[in-house]
Amino acid sequence: MGMPFWTNVKAFCWHSRGVLITTPIVAGVVILIRLTGVLQAFLEWPAYDLYLRLRPPENRDRHIVIVGIDENDINHLQESIIPDEILAQLLEKLKTKQPRAIGLDMYRDFPVPPGHEHLVKVFESTPNLISIEKVVGEAGRDTVTGSKILKQKGQIGANDFIVDADNHIRRGFFYLSNSKENVYSFSLMLAATYLEKEGIIPQGIPHTDNWLIGKTVFVPFEANDRVWWFNDGGYIRADARGFQILINYRGGNKTFDTVSMTDILEDRVPPDWGRDRIILIGKVGESFKDVFLTPYSSILGLSQAIPGVEIHANLASQIINSAMNGRPLIQTLPDPLEGLWILIWSGIGAVISWQFRYREGMQKSIIFRVGLFVIGGSALSIITYIAILWGWWLPVVPAFLALFGSVIAVTAYLARTGIEIRKTFGRYLTDEVVANLLENPTGLKIGGERRKITILTSDLRGFTATAERLAPEQVIRILNFYFGKMSDVISKYQGTIDEFMGDGILVLFGAPTYRDDDAQRAIACAIEMQLAMTTVNEQMKLWELNPLAMGIGINTGEVIVGNIGSEKRTKYGIVGNQVNLTYRIESYTTAGQVLISETTYQEAKELVIVNGCQQVQAKGIQQPITIYDVHGIKSPYNLKLGQETDSFYSLPEVIPLQYCLLAGKHIDGEKFIGNLVQLSANGAKIHCQTNLSNLQGDQNLIPAHLTNIKINLLSEDINAKSSEDIYAKVINRPANPDCFFVYFTAKPPAIEAHFQNLYERLKNSA
Repeated sequence: MGMPFWTNVKAFCWHSRGVLITTPIVAGVVILIRLTGVLQAFLEWPAYDLYLRLRPPENRDRHIVIVGIDENDINHLQESIIPDEILAQLLEKLKTKQPRAIGLDMYRDFPVPPGHEHLVKVFESTPNLISIEKVVGEAGRDTVTGSKILKQKGQIGANDFIVDADNHIRRGFFYLSNSKENVYSFSLMLAATYLEKEGIIPQGIPHTDNWLIGKTVFVPFEANDRVWWFNDGGYIRADARGFQILINYRGGNKTFDTVSMTDILEDRVPPDWGRDRIILIGKVGESFKDVFLTPYSSILGLSQAIPGVEIHANLASQIINSAMNGRPLIQTLPDPLEGLWILIWSGIGAVISWQFRYREGMQKSIIFRVGLFVIGGSALSIITYIAILWGWWLPVVPAFLALFGSVIAVTAYLARTGIEIRKTFGRYLTDEVVANLLENPTGLKIGGERRKITILTSDLRGFTATAERLAPEQVIRILNFYFGKMSDVISKYQGTIDEFMGDGILVLFGAPTYRDDDAQRAIACAIEMQLAMTTVNEQMKLWELNPLAMGIGINTGEVIVGNIGSEKRTKYGIVGNQVNLTYRIESYTTAGQVLISETTYQEAKELVIVNGCQQVQAKGIQQPITIYDVHGIKSPYNLKLGQETDSFYSLPEVIPLQYCLLAGKHIDGEKFIGNLVQLSANGAKIHCQTNLSNLQGDQNLIPAHLTNIKINLLSEDINAKSSEDIYAKVINRPANPDCFFVYFTAKPPAIEAHFQNLYERLKNSA
């Protein structure tokens, strides 16, 4: 029991090594980069701000209204500073609205005559009035004590803001400390005054720093982690003095119902406008310099500052609605869970790249991985956006960097490993073979396994004879272009190119990776290879060369597949009788033809369309074999070969010739004489006369069907010099007992031109 278990564990670790190595390393690097703080101001905070802005707009908060003092109010008063008398009148009019609390977001630490005595009386007679003081200054400067009368009555709160490094305000105070005591914030005091009538009193939770207000527990910023370098959310080494919370803004500028000071003074608002509400008084004009940047400030690349009084309103609104209605706070995960979150997305990126690294070839694999990365990134964005709607700030930027980093790391590793393996083999390997080597710890070992596969082999008809008349450089150019087009098709159908042999190609379907549709894909690949010859021959025409023609044979059977060779030189290949049989089947093809064996036909008979079948006696094979002439293949491939009709025309004068049979690439020695009596675009009809080695005659002059022959045209004198070699294959076409038909596979250029002109004359005169 122990050995198989550990063997499986070892195999799992090997097959998953890219994921197991990449995931923690990339996650660790991202966390270390995050620790430097470079992400927070440039990426994490802007991403958080964007998420807040993308939330659906909230309804206006009915608990809070604002009296905004702007430039029009100052112009109306014709005073640059609001006198105490005007402020006293404003407060008295607001008191008649029966608000629960009045918040004066204006410093009144010294008199502004006239009317100071009047303002003092209003301060003394208004128990629900809360004003402001500035508690924390810079190096002991710029603190403002506020109204002494309200300070003595405990009706003053700190209006300090904590500004992030990018000058945005995302956090607010519950309280902060001066040199003597903790001072409650302006917003908290307003919210507590409002909630008091609801029977809700803020209270500390014993043995913690948390506060319970109504339905919600308020946890101070960084309360879950006191490690010096970590803070909540995207903050690193932030100032966490006092009791801070992340502000869950309701929106941007003018989120709350706002009227002008002049509207109040001239009684232009309804009598119940501020009843049972918090009325905040503050400056909203930009010229007062009491404006700040918030997450809602960046709109279409423009920065829109928000008055400080609206920030206080947002924080007070957050406390009230969380306490009464359970409106979500902005919460963050503990640091270990944030690390786990980043690790998970690093793992997702690694799995995406590793699992699909050789899907349908390396190029398509990269495109596929990019698509999966886009899907993964979209999923991350959607998840974190939904989380922010529920009040959770999840690390989106570190998770995205982990996802992207793992994809890049695995891709780079695969590229490097692929290069090393190609160097090991010393030749081009298909991506499927590379995958086999990567997926098996023993992938580079010499040896093989028995496996059922489908074998495809192709060959250019008569190219050897054609190549003899061309310069070597020209032959290489033709072959490279031809192999390039064929390789594209083979890759499309996930075939493994085992080797190029002269002008032939040996392709494997089912090695190194077996698929249920290997035979079907091989047939579809063969048909599309034949169709691609149109493109090849268009290029041949541009090069002023004769067109090329190809035959393809396909067979399915068991072979030995694996690494063949020595420790110094290794080749991934196949061995077995089925390989030889495939070559035999291919040798029976004519130009543009695809022939398949009985076993391949049985594997694909539901889809393949054939023109017919025939039995042949292949050399080296004891029993006759059945081969099928493929015409097309059905859905999902929907491919068909063109049907050529070859019309034969009788010659006015026969052309003497001699021919001999070919066994493979060799002549069997016997020579026969005859006459070419009919001609077509691609073939001819030959009348047999006698065997030159037996002038008394021979009853077996007709070559067997699919036999390859070599033809030489003769003058009237048999002993005269014959023409260049013409190669042809005997085809199955009804003929007289002493005649047979052939399909030309290779003709010298001069004879090609002569036959073409002769055929055109016969065709036109018919």
